[in-house]
Amino acid sequence: MSSLLQKPHQRDIEGNVIKVDPESAGWKYVGFEVYQLGKGEKLSKKTNNNEVCIVILSGKANIQTNDRSFFDIGQRMSVFEKIPPFSVYVPNQNQYAIEAITNLEIAICLAPGKSSYQTRLIEPKDVGQEDRGSGKMSRKIHNILPEQKEADSLLVVEVFTPDGNTSSYPPHKHDQDNLPEESYLEETYYHKVNPQQGFVFQRVYNDERSLNETMSVENGDVVLVPEGYHPVSCVPGYESYYLNVMAGPVRTWKFHNDKDHEWLF
Repeated sequence: MSSLLQKPHQRDIEGNVIKVDPESAGWKYVGFEVYQLGKGEKLSKKTNNNEVCIVILSGKANIQTNDRSFFDIGQRMSVFEKIPPFSVYVPNQNQYAIEAITNLEIAICLAPGKSSYQTRLIEPKDVGQEDRGSGKMSRKIHNILPEQKEADSLLVVEVFTPDGNTSSYPPHKHDQDNLPEESYLEETYYHKVNPQQGFVFQRVYNDERSLNETMSVENGDVVLVPEGYHPVSCVPGYESYYLNVMAGPVRTWKFHNDKDHEWLF
């Protein structure tokens, strides 16, 4: 199995099923965790040196930090309802406590913080929605924490791709600290597939093909993108959801298209 593909593990005592940190990923900026909590269960964590974006993937929760409390937040019971999520931004040197009101799946997105911003609730009305691409490249975007919104490092977005379509396409990369042409951003893809027994394909490759991996990705898998181009293709009968987390030395998304496929725009 590719080292870029991480499978969910059995739920641990805290409810964790996925954990990516800079040490395990072999990079510097992005951390990503997924927790599945039953009704009434609780999770408490310190943010330490990281800012955090808590994304409620499905279910409802109470979330409290050192300075704010948010009660009965959450709306969708499945990501495939395709309505924007509730999220909570928490700065570094803070902490959060989550209580599940219903069965709950949450994503914890982490990257280095600088204490620049305060805790805030990101409601569905705050999430920018757009349709991107055309024909077999069309997909739906929810911009949860885009670069126009306040954060020190994190960029967070979710993408819905219809069955038979390809997204993150034409293939693009953001692995060079070469602004204004291209920014260096590490990235994780957290995948969901509907129906759950399905799969999608994701390729991660660079120009030299020193990195050239094609993975069969199943529901609940995470793909690491340390460099290179990274398109996702859905097979017929199965639609795709993925949550992207990006971070790097500069908080901006400037990408470079694979010149062989740029004509597809």
